[in-house]
Amino acid sequence: MHPLFKSLPRAAVIAMIHVPALPGTPTSRRSVRQIADQAAGEARLLAAAGVDALMIENMHDAPYVNAPHGPEITAAMTRAALAVRAAAPKLPLGVQVLSLGTREALSIALASDASFIRAENFVFSHVADEGLMPEAQAGPLLRYRRQIGADHIAILADIQKKHASHALTADLPISELAHAAEFFRADGLIVTGLATGRPASLSDLRSVAEATPLPVLVGSGVTPASVAELAGIARAFIVGSAIKRGGHWARDPDPARVRELTRAVARARR
Repeated sequence: MHPLFKSLPRAAVIAMIHVPALPGTPTSRRSVRQIADQAAGEARLLAAAGVDALMIENMHDAPYVNAPHGPEITAAMTRAALAVRAAAPKLPLGVQVLSLGTREALSIALASDASFIRAENFVFSHVADEGLMPEAQAGPLLRYRRQIGADHIAILADIQKKHASHALTADLPISELAHAAEFFRADGLIVTGLATGRPASLSDLRSVAEATPLPVLVGSGVTPASVAELAGIARAFIVGSAIKRGGHWARDPDPARVRELTRAVARARR
């Protein structure tokens, strides 16, 4: 097991920080300093409410383009990651760069002393709202991780990721996708619902958990009402929508919602 999971409690809450739109993207309005300051403020709020880890993501950059991304994206995300690390230095930090920005995410993680990245399309291929994702990321990504000296950074791989069609692998059960990701040296596996905020299938979670010894994470749709059941299957929860105002991912975090979730998780751990 990767050291990341040894540092996290059972049923860990990984809280999302969706940074404001980055420079050059269609809805970009803020300076890099303002982006970093907002990310740091959210980190302080989430840490005070008792989450176990944080992850930054550029979800406001829609519509997304596939990697490679410009240096302005990597630079701005690194600034935000450093601000989050300073604001919540005791919490493990993760990075995701949409879309397919796994190399960029690794570079940001290395520069900011982050602990993990989230990787789309780690194995096999699929069609997402960004278009066709034809090449599996695992081989090039793990070679790049070794090249830059980032082997200590965990790679958490999506299995049948949200916002995508998986007709290309429709003849394979999700357990086989999990086996492939394990064979290709993922450090953890993420199972999601069909879209942001949608719950993951319990049968899919169980199939993945039974197929591989790797830690399984729930990547969407986690709520205070669902954590008791999920805690018996999943090692961690990646949570965005449920801790935002009105339950919408694009809004600011709601301290009351965060505390409601962390209290529900505390009960589930007993």
